[in-house]
Amino acid sequence: MTFSTELIRKYDVAVPRYTSYPTVPLWENNLDELTWKKKVQKAYRDFGHEEGIQLYIHLPYCESLCTYCGCNKRITKNHDTEKPYITALIQEWEQYLSILPDKPKLAGIHLGGGTPTFFSPENLFELLNYIQKTSAVLPDAEFSFEGHPNNTTFEHLVTLRLLGFARVSYGIQDFSHKVQEAIHRIQPFEKVKKATENARLVGYDAINFDLIYGLPHQTVESIEETFKLVAKLKPERIAFYSYAHVPSVFPAQKSFESFLPLKEEKRLLYETGKKLLNDMGYHEIGMDHFALKEDALFQAKENGTLHRNFMGYTTQSSKILLGLGNSAISDIHYAYAQNTKDIDLYKEQTNLNHFPLSRGHLMSLEDIKTRQTILELICKGETKIGGSVWNMDTINQITEMQKDGLLDVKNGVVTVLEVGKAFIRNICSLFDHRMRAQKAKKYVFSKAI
Repeated sequence: MTFSTELIRKYDVAVPRYTSYPTVPLWENNLDELTWKKKVQKAYRDFGHEEGIQLYIHLPYCESLCTYCGCNKRITKNHDTEKPYITALIQEWEQYLSILPDKPKLAGIHLGGGTPTFFSPENLFELLNYIQKTSAVLPDAEFSFEGHPNNTTFEHLVTLRLLGFARVSYGIQDFSHKVQEAIHRIQPFEKVKKATENARLVGYDAINFDLIYGLPHQTVESIEETFKLVAKLKPERIAFYSYAHVPSVFPAQKSFESFLPLKEEKRLLYETGKKLLNDMGYHEIGMDHFALKEDALFQAKENGTLHRNFMGYTTQSSKILLGLGNSAISDIHYAYAQNTKDIDLYKEQTNLNHFPLSRGHLMSLEDIKTRQTILELICKGETKIGGSVWNMDTINQITEMQKDGLLDVKNGVVTVLEVGKAFIRNICSLFDHRMRAQKAKKYVFSKAI
C-alpha cells in the first residue's frame, strides 16, 4: 500500500509509542515507597492469585555501543560487573517477596537489556534459579529473553532452556554491512544463522527477529536483501520497528544523521518489508509485529486475546508486571513505577532494602478507561467510545481522520481502517486526555512515520 506525500507529511508528527498509558513523560510522579508497597499488595490480592505475576528483568551491560540504540545501557568489557548486579537483582526480588504471599505465582519472565547474554550462563542460572525456587511457577508460564547473535552461546541456550525458557528474540536490525557499520553493530549472517539453528536444536519453539526500518543507508534494495536472508531462517515472529531518531536524548545517533531515509522514503521501506513478510506467510499482528499462522501470537490476534505491554505484543494479559533492575518499569494496573537509571545508585538502594524507585504514577479512573481504549485500538483495531471524549477538538480531529480514510465511526465505535494502521499512534493520541491537557508543553517523542 502506498500513501500520498501529503498524508505522510501531515501525520509524521511526534507521538508516543503507547507501550503504556499514560506514557512515561506524562506521569504525575505522585508515588512514594509506602504507597507502592500497598498498591502491589492490592494488585496481587485482586489479580495475582488467578493470573500470577510477570517479571521483566533489565540487564544493562553491553560490550560495545550500538549507535542507533535508545535503551538504557552501560558499555563495558569488564565482566566483574556481573556478580554485584546479580546480587542487587536478588535483593530487589527479596523486597517483593517480603510484601507478597509466600511463593507468589509466577506467570512469566522476560530478560531484556542492554545485552542479557553479556552475563555468563552461570550467573543467569544463579538469578533465575533463585527466583523460580522462591515462586510457584504456573504450568503455562512463558519465559523469554533477548539475545545478541554474536554472544548468545550454545551454553546460554541450554542453560536457559533447562530453566524453562522457550522463546528467544534476536536483535538483527539489518543484514546490510554498510548499515551495520553505520550503527556500529556488525553481525554477519552466518552468526545469526548459527544462533538460530542452535536455538532450534536446543528446543526453543518460538524465535523472534527484531528488524528496524529507517536506519542510515537503508534503501528498498537493501531491505529486499535483508528479507531474502530472513526467509532462509524463517523465525516464528518478526518485530519490524520504526527507528526512533531522538539525538537530543541519545547523542550517538548524531553520527549518522545525514544518512537517514526520511518521511516518504522511510515509509516505503516499511511497506516494502511488509509486502515481503506477507509473501513469506507472515501476518500483521499489530503495530510493528508479524507472526506465522502457527504461532501463538497470531492465534491470540484471531481469538481476541492479544495484549500489549512494555515489551510489545504478548499472549499474556497479566495485570501485574514487576520490573527488576535499573531503569526497569513496573505496571500493576493501579500504578506504574520506574527504577532509578543509575546502576550504582540502584545497587546501593537495594543493598539498603529499599525499592529503588525514581518515579511513578497512580492511575486515575480516567487513566484506566483511556488505557483500555488505547489497548483496544492497538490490539483489536476498534473501540467503543463513551461520551466523555467527545469535546470539539477531538470531534474535529476524528472528522479529519475520517476524511483522510484512517478510521470510521459508527454507533460510537471507532474502527481503524487499512490505511489507518500506518497511523495508529496518531489515532491513539486522539484519546490521550493527558496529551490534550498538556499540549502546550513539549515532550520528546519519536516521529509517527
